[in-house]
Amino acid sequence: LVSAFTKKPKTTEVTAGSTAVFEAETEKAGIKVKWQRAGTDITESEKYIIKAEGNKHSLKINNVGKEDDVTYSVIAGSSKVKFELKVKEPEKSETVTPAEAPPAPAASESPAPPVESSENTEVAPAGTEEPLDPIGLFVARPQDGEVTVGGNITFTAKVAGESLLKKPSVKWFKGKWMDLGSKVGKHLQLHDSYDRNNKVYTFEMEIIEANMTFAGGYRCEVSTKDKFDSSNFNLTVNEAPVTGDLDIRSAFRRTSLAGGGRRMTSAFLSTEGHEEGGEFNFSSLLKKRGEAKSESQSDVDVWEILRKAPPSEYEKIAFQYGITDLRGMLKRLKRIKKEEKKSTAFLKKLDPAYQVDKGQKIKLMVEVANPDADVKWLKNGQEIQVSGRYIFEAVGNKRILTINHCSLADDAAYECVVGEEKSFTELFVKEPPILITHPLEDQMVMVGERVEFECEVSEEGATVKWEKDGIELTREETFKYRFKKDGKKQYLIINESTKEDSGHYTVKTNGGVSVAELIVQEKKLEVYQSIADLTVKARDQAVFKCEVSDENVKGIWLKNGKEVVPDERIKISHIGRIHKLTIEDVTPGDEADYSFIPQGFAYNLSAKLQFLEVKIDFVPREEPPKIHLDCLGQSPDTIVVVAGNKLRLDVPISGDPTPTVIWQKVNK
Repeated sequence: LVSAFTKKPKTTEVTAGSTAVFEAETEKAGIKVKWQRAGTDITESEKYIIKAEGNKHSLKINNVGKEDDVTYSVIAGSSKVKFELKVKEPEKSETVTPAEAPPAPAASESPAPPVESSENTEVAPAGTEEPLDPIGLFVARPQDGEVTVGGNITFTAKVAGESLLKKPSVKWFKGKWMDLGSKVGKHLQLHDSYDRNNKVYTFEMEIIEANMTFAGGYRCEVSTKDKFDSSNFNLTVNEAPVTGDLDIRSAFRRTSLAGGGRRMTSAFLSTEGHEEGGEFNFSSLLKKRGEAKSESQSDVDVWEILRKAPPSEYEKIAFQYGITDLRGMLKRLKRIKKEEKKSTAFLKKLDPAYQVDKGQKIKLMVEVANPDADVKWLKNGQEIQVSGRYIFEAVGNKRILTINHCSLADDAAYECVVGEEKSFTELFVKEPPILITHPLEDQMVMVGERVEFECEVSEEGATVKWEKDGIELTREETFKYRFKKDGKKQYLIINESTKEDSGHYTVKTNGGVSVAELIVQEKKLEVYQSIADLTVKARDQAVFKCEVSDENVKGIWLKNGKEVVPDERIKISHIGRIHKLTIEDVTPGDEADYSFIPQGFAYNLSAKLQFLEVKIDFVPREEPPKIHLDCLGQSPDTIVVVAGNKLRLDVPISGDPTPTVIWQKVNK
């Protein structure tokens, strides 16, 4: 094909913040020309200036940004020319704009939106000038935000109003379906305004006193009469900083952090009604972890908690503090003496408990009264032998056991023995916090369909908890829910969902949490073919047939309101979407009203079977009239017939041998 362009636009490289101009010339004047950006038509605005003079056409892009570094095209008739705009960074950049994080659609029960601060924070698009949206709706899109628990934050979206006849419709969503318009209240406010000078609509979503459940993915949707656009953004909620010394409980705290201490959307919930999780400062632990010494710790909070707690609370406490071997810990806990006699061999005994990170080293130290005394170190009652990982030291009155590269196998009870006296301790080896690397996703299904929630965690075979609307789903409910692990992936499966299964589902680890919403909708059954009335003769076959939209739907057949029971003559079949009732050798007793009722739906498909009785009347065959001639008479008979009719003469003749008959007409 011959190109409609005599001059084509060429790929251009410009500096960010400058202006790019593309020019094209058509063969003839008056030809309609379209400009496209990444396959989408460009609408003229302050950012995109489109001109056409005769056969000359141009596209001017103002305030070029990195987002404009895409493929463009110009179209005239059947000719299409592609070209690129390459954007390079200025040599000296005074400000650095953080890259936009990909949207993470995690649903939550409470609405919440955007940035970081314990004060008021407003999230505005990066840069001093507001870049226009390529399709001409958004002047500025809401950006990812970060806020501290208890702080406020505002998300802003701006829409070009120059070409709009009326105010656009804007909606804010959390996750995939939660419309925040219905959540306006104490913690959420929506505002809008119009700048008549610049002809720009401004829409704001303000989060007030944010809490951890507000974290997640959000979406802003804008629509006009003939256009629609949406923008995704994330809100990250950080815990308020807490100061203080690192105790044994803080050593058990886990968090989900990205680089720089930033909490991911899988961070642990800390809202009211979520047990003790809200009291713990997960982020401060990792900040202090570098400062914390691996030497013995004097804190025994977790042991005291277990001692005072009822047995029904043990499992919850173990999960909360990251205890992986609860059974072993409880056995060892029983061996700890509540009251110990005053020792003569030890000046300083071992602390009741120590903790160490997996892979790190720990030193267990005692002081003995006799500087020349020999000691033995035992692990779970077995004497420890010197090796590359176990080092024994004697410095004056001090006796030190150093364990290098601690593993879960070192999580045990230790004793130092001097003569007949012993000093006991417990060593707890902490695994890294289990983070949620791939969060749950919202789901919408129909009643009866299978639901499968999936998330991915940082460690294989990790222990997780599943909750529905804040209530833990236990193993005793396996008739309804099925829990599955596959490597790092964790699954919650509902085989046949019901309306009651709708709600918010949460997966928790000792270092993160993710929430998703399940919406279960009523099934809508469509009838593609209903059953029809039948008129059937005796001993014929009658077939009632219907077709529905769901091939899994079962149903029952009724005859005059009573369920039809199949037998040798009456057959019921269900193949795919088609249901059949077949009656062989129809009899008068089969005449009735028949119905098909799909199970679970308020449908009643009815039809009538009418028996056709055939009556047979015998009509004897009519013989033509016979004329008997009296041949024995003396006088001839005269027979009168109507012209055109047949005449049959019947004359009885007998004889032996059979006589020959000769018929004669008078005078012939």
